[in-house]
Amino acid sequence: MSGVLPKAEFWRGRKVLLTGHTGFKGSWAALWLHRLGAEVTGFALPPEADQPLFETAGVERSIRSVFGDLRDLAAVKCVVDEARPDVVLHLAAQALVRRSLADPIETFASNVMGTAHLLEALRGSEGLRGILAVTSDKVYLNEEKGTAFLESDKLGGKDPYSASKAASEIVAYSYARSFFDKAGVPLATARGGNVIGGGDHSANRLVPDIVRAVRSGRTLELRHPEATRPWQHVLDCVNGYLVYAEMLVDRPDTPHALNFGPDPNHPLPVAAVADAVFAALGREPDWMHKPVPGSIEMKALTVDSNEARRVLGWQDLLAGPPSLEWTAQWYAAEAAGQDMRAFTLDQISRFSTL
Repeated sequence: MSGVLPKAEFWRGRKVLLTGHTGFKGSWAALWLHRLGAEVTGFALPPEADQPLFETAGVERSIRSVFGDLRDLAAVKCVVDEARPDVVLHLAAQALVRRSLADPIETFASNVMGTAHLLEALRGSEGLRGILAVTSDKVYLNEEKGTAFLESDKLGGKDPYSASKAASEIVAYSYARSFFDKAGVPLATARGGNVIGGGDHSANRLVPDIVRAVRSGRTLELRHPEATRPWQHVLDCVNGYLVYAEMLVDRPDTPHALNFGPDPNHPLPVAAVADAVFAALGREPDWMHKPVPGSIEMKALTVDSNEARRVLGWQDLLAGPPSLEWTAQWYAAEAAGQDMRAFTLDQISRFSTL
């Protein structure tokens, strides 16, 4: 396979502020950055019960971990002053669509004002070389046409999560144009697709729901088996973020918004992914369609990542069946009681040799 990977010579000894390090993607990013030799300070809420990867993989043993809330400007300023980062990776967010419908205020406060607080705290931070804010593939105004979104397409959102992420894009853009461009600090946003991989136990996410159904012997309930999403392995996504951050620092003229997702010409519906994950776990598919009355969740979503491929040389190295196989292997190892820190680090090491 071919594709660019993060460079140890770039990250070794570099001070990194990573928000959201207790979450799913954040835990993988923290372990990878530690492996590359970065000096990482993580800032996030304590891990929730459905996000045990932080503890399962011993993330706190690899970085300096600070528990705090992005909605608290004083706490954010304090961690920025202490970390004095060269590079900032902003992954912290309320990341669940259905949770945003249940508590929209929490979602807007965390995702919009949390981003504003971080960027405000970073203004004037000495030694800062680059900021990458992670948003979502759901930032686009989706009229359900089935076409892959380009970075130049209109932003929007009909549910609080999508709207909050689109709004955080606008916050980042305004801070870049008003403050960081003048200071010579590139600020960009990364729009990642639907991520799968070992360690995610969130409610109302497809793979964790399958794992719970298999382990409990229950029939899986799918809200939208016909819906399509840009599925990708967490290591492909995090790889994109790290390579993008490197490029921003080394070449500040790098585009300041990039999509990361699989080939849009081969969209996979939820039902097909569910069948494949069941098979990878060694089980017969066992699911039923249970519609949600009045649901406003998007039916079709895919992003065009050709710009990331062209500019960064990024490729999704685990595209297709390997992403499902690696994911299933992780959960099988967890169920077998293996050392999940060692297993997670081994998957990062194996990915780095693809």
